[in-house]
Amino acid sequence: MIQTKETMQKTNYASNYQASYKSKLVNAEEAMSVIKTGDKVVVHSNCAVPMRLIDALVLRKNELFNVEMIHVLSVGKLPYLSRDMEGHFRHKSYFMGADVRKAVAEGDADFAPIFLFEYPLLFSRGIIKPDVALIHVSPPDEHGFCSYGVEVGITKTSAEKSSIVIAQVNPNMPRTLGDSFIHISKINYIVECDDPVAELPQGERDLTPEQEHIYSKIGEYIANLIEDGSTLQMGIGVIPDSVLQFLTNKKDIGIHSEMFSDGIIELVEKGILNNSRKKIHPGKIIAGFVLGTRRLYDFIDNNPLIEFHRQEYVNDPFVIAQNTKMVAINSAIEVDITGQVCSDSIGTRLFSGFGGQVDFIRGAARSEGGKPIIALPSSTKDGKISRIVPQLKPGAGVVTSRADVHHVVTEYGEVDLFGKSIRERVKALISIAHPQFRDELTAYAKQQKYL
Repeated sequence: MIQTKETMQKTNYASNYQASYKSKLVNAEEAMSVIKTGDKVVVHSNCAVPMRLIDALVLRKNELFNVEMIHVLSVGKLPYLSRDMEGHFRHKSYFMGADVRKAVAEGDADFAPIFLFEYPLLFSRGIIKPDVALIHVSPPDEHGFCSYGVEVGITKTSAEKSSIVIAQVNPNMPRTLGDSFIHISKINYIVECDDPVAELPQGERDLTPEQEHIYSKIGEYIANLIEDGSTLQMGIGVIPDSVLQFLTNKKDIGIHSEMFSDGIIELVEKGILNNSRKKIHPGKIIAGFVLGTRRLYDFIDNNPLIEFHRQEYVNDPFVIAQNTKMVAINSAIEVDITGQVCSDSIGTRLFSGFGGQVDFIRGAARSEGGKPIIALPSSTKDGKISRIVPQLKPGAGVVTSRADVHHVVTEYGEVDLFGKSIRERVKALISIAHPQFRDELTAYAKQQKYL
C-alpha cells in the first residue's frame, strides 16, 4: 500500500502522541507520590471517581496531613472519609451522597452549598486554586484527545485550573462528545486500568405496588404538562423516569439537562426524543453528565446525537431560557403551604445539596412557554408524615423560594402557584396534600389567618 503525504503525516502525529503517552505512564503509587501535605485535590465526580488513584492515595496517609479532597456527588466508597483518616484528609463536598452525608453529619467532612452552574466558577475565577486533579478518562484517540466520559460538566474546568493533572485511563470509559476532551499534552501522569465504570441506576428498585402507583400518578400529571416540542430537564431520582413512560404519545421532545439516565434510550429509539424543535443545539441532547448503567454508557459512547458541556454553560439559567417550552422537573423533601421548597436537608441534618434545581427552575421560568415543576409524593413512604407541611422543619433549608415556585405536583394532582396570593397558594397546596392531613393543614392555615 502506497502512503500519501497526508496519511504519512497522520501516522507521524499518532506516533508522537503515542510516545508522549508512554512517557507519562506510571503506576498508581508513583502518581500519588506527587501529592503533598496541604494540597487541594479535585476529584472527578459522580460515576467517574478514579478509585485506583484514590486507593493508592490513602495508602500514603501517614505521610500526608491536611490534604483537602474536593468534589461534588461521588459514587462508590471513599476511603478517606473513614475516622482513621482524620488529620490526613478532609473532604469538601458540594453535593452529598450517602457516605458523605454520614461523614458531614458526624463532623468528619465539610459541605458547601452552591448552585451547580456556579461550582466551576470557583476555579475559573481563582477562588479555589487546586494543586492536583484526579480524573478518569477514555484512552486517547489518534489525535491525542481523551474524553471525560460519563461526567464532563463538573470536572473539566477544575482540571484545567489544576497545577498537576493525573489521569486514570480506562477503555471502559465511554468516549463522549462535545466540549468533553482533554489532550494528553495537558496530562502530567497517566495510570492505566481496566475496571468497570461505576453505575448508579436512577429510581428506587424496592418500591411497593402502592409506591409504584404513587410515582406513576405523579409521572402522569407531569406528562400532561409537557407539550409537543418541549425541551426537558430531569433531576436525579425516580420521578423523572416515571415521567418518561408517559411520553410515548408526544412528538419532537428535546433534552437540555444537567444529567440524564437510561430512561431516555427508548424514547430516542422510538423517534419521540429527536430534539428537532430546540432553539439552541437543535438535533442534540445537551447535558453535563449521566447517572445510569452500562447500557447507558454504551448508548452515549461516540454518539453524535449527544453533546456534553461544562456545567457553567449547561446550567446557566440564561442559556436554559433560550429553549422554548423548557420544562424543568425537580423533586423536594418537603414543601410548606406557602410554597417554600426544601430539598437539601431534613431539618438541620444536611442531606444532599442545591444541585441544579434552582438553575433550571429559574431558566424554565424565563423560557417562552416554559414550565418549572416541583414534584413529590404527598407523604413519606410509611404514610405517617405529610410532605406538604404547615411550615418547614426548624433549620430546614429553603432551596427554592416561594417566588420561584410555579407548578407543584403530587399523586393527588397539579397546581400552579405563579402569581398567587398566600391564601390562594395555601388552598391549592392543601388540595394536593394527602387526604388524611388536609384537615390538620387547614386548621393550621386558619390559625395563621392564611384562610
